Amino acid sequence: MKKLLRFLIAGGVGFVVDAGVLHLLLWFTPVGPFIGRAVSIPSALLATWFINRNFTFGRSDRSLAAEGFRYGSVGLTSALLNYALFSSLLMAEPGLRPIIALTLASAAATAFSFFGYSRFVFRHRQNP
Repeated sequence: MKKLLRFLIAGGVGFVVDAGVLHLLLWFTPVGPFIGRAVSIPSALLATWFINRNFTFGRSDRSLAAEGFRYGSVGLTSALLNYALFSSLLMAEPGLRPIIALTLASAAATAFSFFGYSRFVFRHRQNP
């Protein structure tokens, strides 16, 4: 339960990074919400890796490269799910504000991410 709470805190920070970068891009640049999300998602992924690695799960017993690859694999899959839901919502409901679509899509991807990170990335190997 403690890890889940910490994961949700890390996810909250990641959400703020994602939403903040998206908002700034939409406000200060001519890019639209689709390109904006393509920039904001990797920013959030990097922030959450740092937090999950140092605060939520602890460092894995794998090399930094292996851990990063695994985290990136789960994160990319989760981000694709998140982005697909985000895009689908905006296309299905053109009047929907991008921040609402981002919130709904992020919430849907949270369970997948927790399972993937806790079981695949930061799970410590058992001694034989």
